[in-house]
Amino acid sequence: MSGARAKRPWSRRLSPAALTMTLCAALALLAIASLLVGPAGLSTADVLRGFTAPESVPGIIVREIRLPRLLLSLSVGAMLGLCGAALQGLLRNPLAEPAIFGAPQAAALGAAMVLYAGLADAFSFALPLAAMAGAGLSIALVVLVAGRGAHLVTMILAGLAVGTLAGAATSLVINLSPNPFAVTEIVFWLMGSFEDRSLRHVLMSVPFIAIATAMLLAAGRGYRALTLGEDVAGTLGVNVDRLRLLTIVGVSIGVGASVAVSGAIGFVGLVAPHLVRPLVGSDPQRVLIPSALTGALLLTAADIGVRLIPATSEIRIGVLTAAMGVPLFLWLVATQRAYFVGGPQ
Repeated sequence: MSGARAKRPWSRRLSPAALTMTLCAALALLAIASLLVGPAGLSTADVLRGFTAPESVPGIIVREIRLPRLLLSLSVGAMLGLCGAALQGLLRNPLAEPAIFGAPQAAALGAAMVLYAGLADAFSFALPLAAMAGAGLSIALVVLVAGRGAHLVTMILAGLAVGTLAGAATSLVINLSPNPFAVTEIVFWLMGSFEDRSLRHVLMSVPFIAIATAMLLAAGRGYRALTLGEDVAGTLGVNVDRLRLLTIVGVSIGVGASVAVSGAIGFVGLVAPHLVRPLVGSDPQRVLIPSALTGALLLTAADIGVRLIPATSEIRIGVLTAAMGVPLFLWLVATQRAYFVGGPQ
């Protein structure tokens, strides 16, 4: 299978630099829109005054409410898009993404246990650390159970089992929680949202996201070599075991830090790489940065969308991304069924 994939040409239709500039321009426009949109209508002048006069009403709205949401949607979206592209490059299959392997569910379980124990208030980094540990354990368990070089179907079945177990354990934590406020917080993580986030959450997650981004981008050359097969990649100087470990740790840190501040948000990691791959070709290294930018674009647009949808309370962003991602996932399974069944061994 790897030999067949190696013969496929990388049909570049747009240079990565041109696509990156286009995505950055779109992100700049969405960032402005994110600062303008909300229950309290602000003009462009109000937003500018919010940065120069922090004690004013526009300053409080912009700096304390909308700016943290914007920074989190950009960083979390970019992280999820990059994680999806990295897993697809590692496994050489277009249907790979963190949620399929139970990582968000396990990360949410780690966060739920910290909230249940009341450790989040005593130690601010307990939440991201627990979420990262949960994501890492889930991916490592899937790889361990499925075995080295396992078929993707086997890994998905293992991931489904791990994700289901993590979801059941989270439900058990909710049932056992004697504190109704803790239950409310746990349910928040399960649905995903940027509501009521502050700059403290940005500072708590961005360092870990930056570390994970550096790790996954450093693995890009290895993903490119893997398109020729593991044996050929080894002759090119790629340590496949080290590459697999680097990806697992990077995805665990990135997904864990993201879930710790936003809750479980699915399908961004699946959608983003598929949106950019027709534009830059199938080279997994070229797909990484555009996928990150597209993930940031999608999640920022979704965050704007949940504020515009009329409802008595704000729609959770995880609901919106699932509504967009599930139809695309089903379409991918239907159109790429042959590759899904006969994927890399």
